[in-house]
Amino acid sequence: MRKLASVKKIDRLDPIEGADKIEVASIGGWKVVVAKDVGHSVGDRVIYCEIDSFLPMEPEFEFLRKSSYKKLVDGTEGFRLKTIRLRGQISQGLILPLSDAVSVMKRRNGEVYSEMLEEGFDASDLLGITKYEPPLPASLAGKVKGVFPSFLQKTDEERVQNLSSEYSGWGVQSKHQFYATEKLDGSSSTFYYRDGVFGVCSRNLELLETEENTFWRVAREMDLENKMKSLGYNICLQGEMIGEGIQGNPYKIKGQRVFFFNAFDIDKYERIPYPGFMEIMESLNLDYVPCVAFPFLLPSSVDGMLNLAEGKSSLNPNTEREGLVIRSMDMSISFKAISNKFLLKNESRD
Repeated sequence: MRKLASVKKIDRLDPIEGADKIEVASIGGWKVVVAKDVGHSVGDRVIYCEIDSFLPMEPEFEFLRKSSYKKLVDGTEGFRLKTIRLRGQISQGLILPLSDAVSVMKRRNGEVYSEMLEEGFDASDLLGITKYEPPLPASLAGKVKGVFPSFLQKTDEERVQNLSSEYSGWGVQSKHQFYATEKLDGSSSTFYYRDGVFGVCSRNLELLETEENTFWRVAREMDLENKMKSLGYNICLQGEMIGEGIQGNPYKIKGQRVFFFNAFDIDKYERIPYPGFMEIMESLNLDYVPCVAFPFLLPSSVDGMLNLAEGKSSLNPNTEREGLVIRSMDMSISFKAISNKFLLKNESRD
């Protein structure tokens, strides 16, 4: 599970040119603009809250009201963290002093124990922090059949900024061979065929088949149930649905299409390596996400990886791509690098 808010140490503090009251703090691969008068020091333990975090209505977060206040469809109020630029510096997330975090934890949960303040501790639940999810159009949300099936894996990849310590070991000397694909700006789609049953899921839920639901309609148009059945074993295919009515249709295509990026062997409970995935795509005549580089050599730093994430989409040269997804051939390693240029342009969108 993604740690939206966790105890981390400040690795670096650097000045911002022309700014007297703020500086930039580095935590792993993340950079966050902080006020100098808070008195942060290198090595301090703090709570780092990632972008996409939705913070509850607590006094310690009120300073975010002007920039980050959000009211959800269900009426829940809070503060959404997103990528911003301050004095020319990219800032992603929030650094919260431990004293402020303890105040919130005590108010919400009672006692706070020492292990809750140790480096690496996931404080998301204790702080009441959840992931911000933009509301889905009715045609995508559909009628819910149940929670996301336990015999499958969800598709959310870890961001490269959270993997700075592992990243250095995946370089030139690594035994792994990587490939890079474009991360498409759409809606995550999961389709499975298991013991004679065909199912369709959004990112977090399994959906009932209805005439109005786009996921199911597109699956039927693709004849996906029969194609997956023809493979002769329990299989899951995952991809990104793009097109009209989805994220503003940045690729300007007619209708909707699914571009697949993952095949999952349900009985073995493991992702199918890249060669096997490509065989499935070719045999079933299915679209797959654009390959940007194969093989792909990792840049020497996380910052270098983020720079490479920026670029134009393979599907529409007038559109900034969302970023890159990097996977090893055996699928044992996978992560995403989201373009900061894309985030600054699009994160105000709901």
